[in-house]
Amino acid sequence: MADRLRISRVTLREVLKVLQEQGLVESRRGRYGGTFVRYRAGDLASTASGTAPEVADVDVDDVLRFREVLEVGAAELCAARELDEEQRERLRAAAAATNDAPLADYRRLDTRLHLTLAELSGSPSLAAAYAGTRARVNDLLDRIPLLVRNLEHSQTQHAALLEAILEGDADGAREVMREHCAGTAALLRGFLS
Repeated sequence: MADRLRISRVTLREVLKVLQEQGLVESRRGRYGGTFVRYRAGDLASTASGTAPEVADVDVDDVLRFREVLEVGAAELCAARELDEEQRERLRAAAAATNDAPLADYRRLDTRLHLTLAELSGSPSLAAAYAGTRARVNDLLDRIPLLVRNLEHSQTQHAALLEAILEGDADGAREVMREHCAGTAALLRGFLS
């Protein structure tokens, strides 16, 4: 059983390595270092300078639909699995971090929560696909303001999602995640259109 868990577990470091190998992200060291989304021709229609593409060049609907498919599936799979105590605690800790996050750190910690959920789905392929999609979603989210009212609503949804997953309610987790994705999609479409 332990060997099986090790094989199916994908760490964030492994996901980032795959994304880096695919040319989707680059890691930089130093004071202003971190991992950053890279743009290539054919992805989100990069500009000549390699900077973020204009929203008009991004198929926002495609990015959001794919995100919903991955996240709803991950939530359902995660809830259907019997998570061990360490996995349950990782999920609780990731959710708690978003509750206590300063505004400047919220999106990073929200991303970590969603990546943890994808990882705990038990599908390394889903987790890797989600990491790439989340980078695209974050690029879109970075173009709009953080609204406290929306973050509070998101936190309510996170709590309901966590409860459904920990109770093994796959149908409930799927519906909460679908609603969560729809809310983000509506917000993005409202600001970006």
